[in-house]
Amino acid sequence: MPPFVTVAAYAPPGVGLLGAGIASEVFDARGQGLPSFDFALCTDQPGQVRSDVGLPVTVEHGLDRIATADLVITLPWTGFRTPPGPDVLDALTTAHRRGAIVAAHCVGAFALAAAGLLDGRRATTHWRFAGLLADRYPRVTVEPDALYVDEGRITTGAGAAAGFDLCLHLLRREYGAATANAIARDLVLPSHREGGQAQYLTSPAPEDCRDERLTDALTWAHEHLDQSLTVAELARRALMSRRSFARRFTAATGTTPHAWLLNLRLNRAEELLETTDLPVEEIARRVGYGSAAVLRAQFVRRRGVPPRSYRRSFARTP
Repeated sequence: MPPFVTVAAYAPPGVGLLGAGIASEVFDARGQGLPSFDFALCTDQPGQVRSDVGLPVTVEHGLDRIATADLVITLPWTGFRTPPGPDVLDALTTAHRRGAIVAAHCVGAFALAAAGLLDGRRATTHWRFAGLLADRYPRVTVEPDALYVDEGRITTGAGAAAGFDLCLHLLRREYGAATANAIARDLVLPSHREGGQAQYLTSPAPEDCRDERLTDALTWAHEHLDQSLTVAELARRALMSRRSFARRFTAATGTTPHAWLLNLRLNRAEELLETTDLPVEEIARRVGYGSAAVLRAQFVRRRGVPPRSYRRSFARTP
């Protein structure tokens, strides 16, 4: 059985069009080697629902859709300061109790908090409302800087476009990196972002970087992962001193060269584990590790499982 197929996004009056669009785009039925999802918006009473920008949205499903969904997402809405009605809160708690994955991003997290689902857990929301969430629900440990917080079957994401990060994380976690990366490419998005709500990118080269020398050096690194790359070598390729390179790199990406390289190697290792039958030793060589043991140590630290276990869970036909 697939990890999840049926996706219900709860859209109350005042629902954010951006949030609804993000969920529907990510979980659109695709096929062609990618998962096909049964996605639908639902609300308290099916019919016309006014959005945050005043445009009406036709929502055909009621709360019964939540009762059968594998994944339930509570979307941001303008009236988040007032908790949803008891029927909605009961539907969310019942869904979680029966084993569904329950998620929210931006101020949609307030609905999960009102239902008590975030009590004793970590969570995030839009940085602007993190203080309000913490004050109103003191049993929730709010992490205002996180892009998303994974608490197993309950996952929350930060504001606005971080809804993409949340949805792609759920795909990566349940279906593997290759699937998440393919859908991200289809949506013309970076496949993975790390860090806080500063939202720096961990893509091969910063898309908005205007320093051609820096971009060329990082692109070269991406194409030569099998080599023993060093910051000094990247700086030389960029025609900069090591100190200047590190400073410009951090300004452009929000992270250090070492952390960027580590993430790049592990992202590539994940894809090779999923889409090839190469031995782990060969994958370690291709991503620049001296031995399979070194790759294994880094992989366990990031994923919590060794490479072979990851492959058994996520391997798919190239």
